[in-house]
Amino acid sequence: MKFETLTSKTVVVPGENIDTDQIIPARYLKSISKDGLGEGLFRDWRYNADGTPKPDFPLNKPEAKGAQILVAGDNFGCGSSREHAPWALLQSGFRAVISTSFADIFKGNSLKNGLLPVIVPADAHAELLASPGAVVKVDLASQTVTLPSGRGVKFPIDSFAKQCLLDGVDELGYMLQQDQAIRAFEAKRVGSVNTLA
Repeated sequence: MKFETLTSKTVVVPGENIDTDQIIPARYLKSISKDGLGEGLFRDWRYNADGTPKPDFPLNKPEAKGAQILVAGDNFGCGSSREHAPWALLQSGFRAVISTSFADIFKGNSLKNGLLPVIVPADAHAELLASPGAVVKVDLASQTVTLPSGRGVKFPIDSFAKQCLLDGVDELGYMLQQDQAIRAFEAKRVGSVNTLA
């Protein structure tokens, strides 16, 4: 799915160092399918032992419904590597996560699966933390987040990952788009090898 611009209200989960086991508990890792992982997102924080929702958890509040941007604390996605973490976020409807920093493996897994990790400066992050439910715009082409105050802030992203997100493809999809160029190169290479023989 292409990612160009996203305008959405936010859900704020402010804790720092939220690890992948909190994002999606290990008991959900038995599946190789993405289907149904959304119900496991923050499972131990969102639900009581009897399965009833905890009304004070941000994702369980009525105003969170339909939000596609999660605002998280610093060092989001630390801990063990599990691709299920971005899968669970995507299955729950999130397309972007905004923080001051992300664990490298989580960030890489997110980008490869169509979830945009957005790193903003501390002052912009503070504004977002103080404004749960506010509408934010993320423009990938210009690498800009428009905050609730109307101020735009730039965010970094790897150029290859950016292009894949804009095109709506993963790394394999990107390579498949180059099929004709690869075939032309191989035909030329094979022809030059035959000439040398």
